[in-house]
Amino acid sequence: MKTQKTQKIHEKHGSQEAVVYPHSDTTEKIIGCAIEVHKTLGPGFKESAYENALVRELEELGFKIERQKPITIRYKGAMVGRHRLDLVVDDMIVIELKCAKVFSVEDGKRLISYLKAAKKRIGLLINFARSTVVVKRFIVG
Repeated sequence: MKTQKTQKIHEKHGSQEAVVYPHSDTTEKIIGCAIEVHKTLGPGFKESAYENALVRELEELGFKIERQKPITIRYKGAMVGRHRLDLVVDDMIVIELKCAKVFSVEDGKRLISYLKAAKKRIGLLINFARSTVVVKRFIVG
């Protein structure tokens, strides 16, 4: 039996086992919304257009969305800075939107840092700039 902590597809002798991610029902719906936005708008717009469209899709499904949510960055207990997260869905999933040719390694590392600072476990990095929407899921802790 797979647990919620399973994070990668396991391949054994050519067969794949299903993967269960934490809050996979919610993340799958978010990804579906991102696909719908990309199908409708296509690539080429500014990040803000995709953010606005994605928020509309998510709100239609009844999700609670926080836009540009401020977080505090702490170092050894002291506040050393602030940051704004693109979107937070149902107070548990952080979404960072991109409009870039490809994700960089730094994009993923940044999202992991954001998750830790926000005390969240799950993040989605979504890129609308390609011919198909690209999504990477990140889980910390």
